Amino acid sequence: MSKIIRIGTRDSELALWQAKTVQKQLKEQGYQSVLVPVKSIGDLVLDKPLHELGITGVFTKTLDIAMLKGEIDIAVHSMKDVPTVLPKGIVQAAVLKRGNYMDILAFKNNEEFLGQKEAVIATGSLRRKAQWLNRYPSHEIVDLRGNVQTRAEKLDNNDWNGAIFAAAGLERVGLEFENTIGLTWMVPAPAQGAVVVVALEDDEFSKNACKELNHKETEICTTLERKFLNLLEGGCTAPIGALAIIKDTNISLKGVLLSVDGKKKIEVEFTSKLGKHENLAEACVERIFSRGGKLLMSEIAGITKEPVVFSTKKLTTEQAERFDSKIAVASEDFIQISLNRIPRLTLKAAHKNVIITSQNAVEALIASINPEELKFENIYCVGRKTKRLIERRIGKVTHFESSAKELADYLVEHIDGTTASYFCSNIRLDELPSILAEHRIELTEIEAYSTKKSPVKVANSIKGVLFYSPSTIDSYLQENTSDVVAYCIGDTTATEAKKHFSKVHTAKMPTLESVIDLVNKDYE
Repeated sequence: MSKIIRIGTRDSELALWQAKTVQKQLKEQGYQSVLVPVKSIGDLVLDKPLHELGITGVFTKTLDIAMLKGEIDIAVHSMKDVPTVLPKGIVQAAVLKRGNYMDILAFKNNEEFLGQKEAVIATGSLRRKAQWLNRYPSHEIVDLRGNVQTRAEKLDNNDWNGAIFAAAGLERVGLEFENTIGLTWMVPAPAQGAVVVVALEDDEFSKNACKELNHKETEICTTLERKFLNLLEGGCTAPIGALAIIKDTNISLKGVLLSVDGKKKIEVEFTSKLGKHENLAEACVERIFSRGGKLLMSEIAGITKEPVVFSTKKLTTEQAERFDSKIAVASEDFIQISLNRIPRLTLKAAHKNVIITSQNAVEALIASINPEELKFENIYCVGRKTKRLIERRIGKVTHFESSAKELADYLVEHIDGTTASYFCSNIRLDELPSILAEHRIELTEIEAYSTKKSPVKVANSIKGVLFYSPSTIDSYLQENTSDVVAYCIGDTTATEAKKHFSKVHTAKMPTLESVIDLVNKDYE
C-alpha cells in the first residue's frame, strides 16, 4: 500500500467535500492519497445554460482527460453529472452511500407566491424547469448557474421568489436557508445525491482500493436510474428524472419525461423483486415510448435539430413515431374540414345508389341523422378505411375501389340504374362525375362537408413533403416552392404533383402509414 493515490476533483466547495470524503474512507482502509483540484468547463462558463454548452459530461470531461494523461489515478464526481457511457479506458470503481436525493426550493419572505399566477423561480436545470412549469405553468423560470454559494448569493441579490437546489449539495456544504420546502413531488435527476469514483480500467491497485468504499444498495439503484436515462437517450438536453428505491425485498423505479416547456409529461413506475430487477429500466422506457415518448424525444431534439420532412396533415403520436429516428419531421393541417348538416329530407330522398369517396362524408352523414334511418340500397365507396367505417356505422358496402377513377370505371359497367347520389365536398375532383356523365349516369351531388385551404410557410430545411390529396398540393403551393420531393398517398395525388414537382414518389398503398414507409425507404 505504498502508492499514493492521486484524487482528481473539481475545486468547488461541494466537489472538495466529496473528494475529502473519499480520501477519509480510503485512509480508513489504510491507503494514502492526495487531492488534485482542477477547474471544469462547466465551472468556467457560467453565462450559458448547461444544455447550450453542447458538451457531454461538461463537469467531468477535464478530469477524464487528466486521468487518461496519467495526471490523476481516480476522480470523484457527483454521479448525476457523469455521462451514462464512460470514456473508453475509464470504469466505475465505487459508489458511496447515497445522501438526500430530494430537490429543495429556497424562497424569500413567504410561500404565498405558490398560489399566485405570477412568480419567478431560478434554476439551471431543464428537468427542474420542466417539472416546475408542469405544476405552475404561469410562472417564469430564469437561468441560474454557478456553485452552491454563488447561486445562493444570486438568489439574495435578485427579485426572484425562489431557487431550486439539490438537498444533498446544501447539506454537504453546510448551507442553510431560512425558508425551504422539500419538493417531494419532483422526480430527481438520475443518481442525484450519489457520489461516484472512477478509475482507469487497467489500474488494479486503485480499483481494489476503492472497492471497499462501494455501497451495494446505492449502486443497484443508481445503475437502474442511469440505465433508464441511457435508454431514453437523454442527458443535459432532455428533462428526464428517475428514482429507484429499495424497500424490504422489492425495488421500485419511477421515471419521468417532459417537454422543455413542461406542457407534456409522461410518468411511469414499476416494482420488481430485488434480484429479478434487471429489466426494470427497459420496462419503464418501453411504457414511456408506448405513451408517446419517442415523439416527445424527437420534439425535444427538434429544438436544435431542424425538420427535413413535412406532412401536410397533422400527425398523431403513433404516426410520427413511425418515421425513422434520424428523420426530423414536422406537420400541420393544410386542409381544414368542417362537416355540413345535411337536411333529413335530402337524405331520405337520396337515390338507391349512393357514392362516398371519403371518411369525412361518412362522418357528416352520421352527424346529420340516426344511421338506422338511412335506407341506402347500394353503397359504393373509395378506400378500405372508408369501407370499414361505413360498414361499422351505416351498413353493408356493395362495392369499393382504391381510387375514384377505378370506382367510376366499375360503376359504368355495374351500376343498377342511371342515377346516383354523390356525397362530396365543396371542392371535389371532377374525374368521377365526368366519367359517369359521359356514360349518361346522372349524379345528384350533396355537399356533405366543406374543405378550406390552410397554407403554412414551411422551414427552409424541408427537403420532402407528404401529400394526401390534390387539395393539399394546391394549398401547399400557395405559400411554398416546388423544389422538394413530393411523397404522395395515391395515383390521383401523384398525377397532380407531377404537374409541379420534379421528384414525385407514390406509396404502394393509399394509406398515410404507407406514405411514411415510403419516406423511410428513401432516407435509408
